[in-house]
Amino acid sequence: MKIRKAIGPDLNNLLEVERLAFGNVEGPQIVELVQGLLIDPTAAPILSLIAEHHDRVIGHILFTKARIALNEQIPAAILAPLAVVPDAQGQGVGGQLIREGLRLLSEAGVKLVFLLGHPDYYPRYGFKTAGLLGFEPPYRIPDEHANAWMVQELGPGFLGSINGKVLCADALNQPEYWCE
Repeated sequence: MKIRKAIGPDLNNLLEVERLAFGNVEGPQIVELVQGLLIDPTAAPILSLIAEHHDRVIGHILFTKARIALNEQIPAAILAPLAVVPDAQGQGVGGQLIREGLRLLSEAGVKLVFLLGHPDYYPRYGFKTAGLLGFEPPYRIPDEHANAWMVQELGPGFLGSINGKVLCADALNQPEYWCE
């Protein structure tokens, strides 16, 4: 398997990964989100990675710009979404996409990465409950899902020393994307 940055000709393949990974119910909404984020100037800088196996795109991860209200100078990103085609799930594809994305973001100077995702999956890659650390999501998350709002520190000294509401790209700033 190879992980690489997505380029223009990959668009249809990575959108197909999103559609297949999220199924007929959520798939169309996630495809629309990804399309919107890829052209949204408020999402830049964007890091879009794909996983390929035998020249087939089997996974995609997208990181877009985030800001922290009153601390907007701190480079931050939001991971949304991560997708792996069903027949490649459970084989470490998502983990490899996450690790490579975090590595590249760290090299680019990003200090904090946020996400709303499965609380049993993402902590194995270093993510912690963001609300407990003082970071408010763009939209309120019900208490029973509060631990799905997570953060990872890529540069030391930020967790515990700053907090605030996380602001996201316009395309992601819709309430339907903030339920877990």
